[in-house]
Amino acid sequence: MRHRRRRTPPSPLPQRDGIDPVRVRLPVDGAGTWDTVRDHLVARLAAPGGTVDSMIAEGGIVGPDGAPVTPLTPYVPGSHVWFHRDLAPETPVPFPVDIVHRDDHVLVADKPHFLATTPRGSHIAETALARLRRASGIEALSPAHRLDRLTAGLVLFVVRPEERGAYQTLFRDRLVDKEYEAVACHDPDVALPATVRSRIEKDRGVLTAHEVPGGEPNAVSDIRLEDTRGRLGRYRLKPRTGRTHQLRVHMSGLGLPILGDPLYPRIADPAAPDDFRRPLQLLARSLEFRDPVTGEERRFVSGRRLGAWESYESWDQ
Repeated sequence: MRHRRRRTPPSPLPQRDGIDPVRVRLPVDGAGTWDTVRDHLVARLAAPGGTVDSMIAEGGIVGPDGAPVTPLTPYVPGSHVWFHRDLAPETPVPFPVDIVHRDDHVLVADKPHFLATTPRGSHIAETALARLRRASGIEALSPAHRLDRLTAGLVLFVVRPEERGAYQTLFRDRLVDKEYEAVACHDPDVALPATVRSRIEKDRGVLTAHEVPGGEPNAVSDIRLEDTRGRLGRYRLKPRTGRTHQLRVHMSGLGLPILGDPLYPRIADPAAPDDFRRPLQLLARSLEFRDPVTGEERRFVSGRRLGAWESYESWDQ
């Protein structure tokens, strides 16, 4: 029997600068453990002492009906509360996110390198989603898929919440023709074009993914050399599957690691700040699909260029 996914209850708080409030569910098995919502939040939230009390005093935490939580608001198992977190300072990404196309159903963005697609971890305000919500005024804007923070190029966002599932299904069912461009060293001994098939796995908490020798393939990439300049090559990449870091892993496995990659073939200092002068030379160049809502054939192309190819002398290694 197929179970329907539970719909997330609507937030009684508005967005703030394009960022949704945090929703905290009060565990069903918490009855008897906490008498008040305040007691639960103090125990659960990793916040300095007095933070929860200050937020409550300012009316910053609200219940499902939008009423502010007080120090005596009783704990109701299975209920929810909402609040806006205080954001830590983020390093601004000094590149714009461009809008390639916008209509009543979708917004197609041309994301720069270093900008995360959606809020996650330490990247909250400096994300494509937050920026686009602020710029477009579309509070319900949501991504149909994701693009790595270090990769530039096209990302499809959905305007209407009720249509998000239809567009997400396109990517889940591999009905989107995606094409990438990359710059890496040129090795004439690597036979191209080639279709690379391997098993890629990524363990939770580990920065890199890895290929499993002899494993049942779950990642397939078509790789073609388009042009050469000096010791550099410009490659056209078409992933047939969507494993984490798939193109980066496959290029590295061929002995052609993408320029500017801080993870493959070796992990650079993870604590080092982003070097905005030398981004990962990987670009999501185009998206093509039949629109599941309008039935139109859609094709979008990025207007970005890979810097290593445009000024290859400074990157030639």
